[in-house]
Amino acid sequence: MTWDSTTVNMLLLGIGETLFMVFASSLLAYIIGIPLGIILVVTDVDGIKPIPVLQKILGLVINLLRSVPFIILLLVMLPVTRAIVGTTLGAKAIIPPLVAAAAPYIARMVESSFKEVDAGVIEAAQSMGATTWQIIWKVLLPEAKPSLLVGAAISITTILGYSAMAGFVGGGGLGSIAINYGYYRYETEMMFVTVIILVVIVQIIQETWMKLSKVSDKRIR
Repeated sequence: MTWDSTTVNMLLLGIGETLFMVFASSLLAYIIGIPLGIILVVTDVDGIKPIPVLQKILGLVINLLRSVPFIILLLVMLPVTRAIVGTTLGAKAIIPPLVAAAAPYIARMVESSFKEVDAGVIEAAQSMGATTWQIIWKVLLPEAKPSLLVGAAISITTILGYSAMAGFVGGGGLGSIAINYGYYRYETEMMFVTVIILVVIVQIIQETWMKLSKVSDKRIR
């Protein structure tokens, strides 16, 4: 492995594609996952508006999606990806399967965070005549914010791990570099470099979101 301008530019492009895939898919997955998580909590037997049948059906669908290995989901969704983004190659082509894989996971993370909220706080809001939406917006979300941020750190780093598999189908990013050069061309140094960069990115994400969680946690002020 030679550290020339071509190699450096390739790695910089790979980092950019990886960050684009991870944060774009994380944003979209949270847009889908947060409402799903809220519905799971609100419609639970002990929820604000219990609808056990809906909760069980939605929970079953989420569990089924979560049980599909990402590499299989990636392959199964190739026609869907082509229909949505017009191609199955490149960084943007990996976003639909990443969202499909991450949204159910995030929904469960959100559900777990909301269930950590003290039931007494919710009961107090209900006794003051707060509507379901007001309880969600003014009680559940603020109270669960530290836990949601910790969950975000875990979710985003999980999505980062998924994105590395994109290289097997020409998805771009650091995973593609590791596979094309480190695996197929036996350039072990390139493999190590991409792994180190991924580890650094994971640490930055983890530390950033954990600090945000601590700042937002009223219990430690």
